Amino acid sequence: MEGDFISFLYGAKAYNLYRVERKEALRNAEHMPPWPPVTFRISGKTYYFPFRLTLNPVRRLEESLVRPEFSYVAENLLLRGGYRKTHFQADQTTLQNASQMGDLWDGSNGRLELRECVAFVPKFVRNRKLVSPPEIFPFQEFILQTLIRHYMTEKSNMSKFLELVGVTELDIGSLEVLGEKALPEGHVDILIKEAVPIGTSKKVLVEVKIGKGSERDVNQLKKYVDELGSEVVAGVLIAKEFPKSVTRKLPILREQKLNVVGYNLRGLSLDKSYTFEQLREKLDFNGKLDAPLSLEL
Repeated sequence: MEGDFISFLYGAKAYNLYRVERKEALRNAEHMPPWPPVTFRISGKTYYFPFRLTLNPVRRLEESLVRPEFSYVAENLLLRGGYRKTHFQADQTTLQNASQMGDLWDGSNGRLELRECVAFVPKFVRNRKLVSPPEIFPFQEFILQTLIRHYMTEKSNMSKFLELVGVTELDIGSLEVLGEKALPEGHVDILIKEAVPIGTSKKVLVEVKIGKGSERDVNQLKKYVDELGSEVVAGVLIAKEFPKSVTRKLPILREQKLNVVGYNLRGLSLDKSYTFEQLREKLDFNGKLDAPLSLEL
């Protein structure tokens, strides 16, 4: 997002710290610098990257990840088996540490010239027949995860969500919402944690399913909760709907610090494409799942 901070990882080192000034998607990006299109010999398909970030350098640094200040980053890389994803989100503590490393940027700030470029806003659609990359993408589970994470970054929304799942002991103003967190048992989709823990580090684990949430999903979430121990105040499974085998166990699940929540995207049409912001405005939750629930997208 605009205003975020970014560092680049290569060869087990972190390089520089930048602030995102602008993000955009470009039409005819195959003709735009700095990357030429890549054609694979076997498939014959050509790929290019239409997305650009304008970054302002903040600090110049070159630091090894093998140090306590980068433990959150290093742990995620280790449990993923290396650089298996193009990017992931670090926590506030890591940013604070990086903000004290190296030196303030005092060099020139070069700009890439993109002449005659036309920007567009990517959209998402449920009907795969209407998918047309890079302008229209299928609505997939990781998009839903991102929608929910963005929803929770607003304090009023976070307050409503935590109240919905019965969590009352956390200070809303002290929380941060992070994307996928790697664990030995797998990957938690969303991690809500205290940004600056003092004495204890309380957490809420959130798993997201675009379709029906199953008993297997609940059991997996319980493994995550058990693995992280007593500092986890709740584990929440968000899904479109839940079977009776899950909803009739809700009293027992809540005793185990587990809960389930239904999501809804109000008025979403199968044959219409939407921007991320339009989807974000349609997102809502339903916590009254003591009876079988079926929510329509």
